[in-house]
Amino acid sequence: MNALYPLIATVAAYLTGSLSFAVIVSRAMGLSDPRTYGSGNPGATNVLRSGSKAAAAVTLLLDAAKGWLPVALVHWFGADFGLHEGTLALVAVAAFLGHLYPVFFRFEGGKGVATALGVLLGINGWLGLAVALVWLAMAVLFRYSSLSSLVAAVFAPVFYLLASGLVWYAETPVTAAIIAMSALLIWRHRENIQRLLAGKESKLGQKKGEAAKAGAAPKGTGSKKG
Repeated sequence: MNALYPLIATVAAYLTGSLSFAVIVSRAMGLSDPRTYGSGNPGATNVLRSGSKAAAAVTLLLDAAKGWLPVALVHWFGADFGLHEGTLALVAVAAFLGHLYPVFFRFEGGKGVATALGVLLGINGWLGLAVALVWLAMAVLFRYSSLSSLVAAVFAPVFYLLASGLVWYAETPVTAAIIAMSALLIWRHRENIQRLLAGKESKLGQKKGEAAKAGAAPKGTGSKKG
């Protein structure tokens, strides 16, 4: 039976991650499905485009919580069931993949920023805090959620490895899990990267159409394309 525990923990983490709170919260609060407007991404940033800051905040917290909880449970109770760093890494990636490809929502998920942050907080609170501060600093300076997420994704494994031996001991499976999540997060932002390079990416608090219009209209042409 013990051999089944890692599998049970991993499947449970994936199913938890598959709860698309952007859709669930929007429905509960009488808002439009976030997959039908803006970027079409079921995440907190796109929910914010609905005009409801409360819905966006609740989505952000719940998406982070669903990444944090499975990892935290393995931390707290895993040793009693023979679950160690290997299972912790599997659970971390499974929760993240659940958000990206949710079985309950036709495998159409978000980009995983909040869930990845929750996973990092579950691995180590200081790690999650450090990555969150990088995201916040970039957001304040440049006001691009996507750019903030990309930079934070790059720094996550760097922080984990640099602080090894000082704040925590870097386990190889956990290191691999963090690198895999960072790579997947960057890949999920590939369209955002193209828009950033083209100057058409939406800024925080800016409607998606406004960014496209700004990027499409050359100076002095008076173009209204967008």
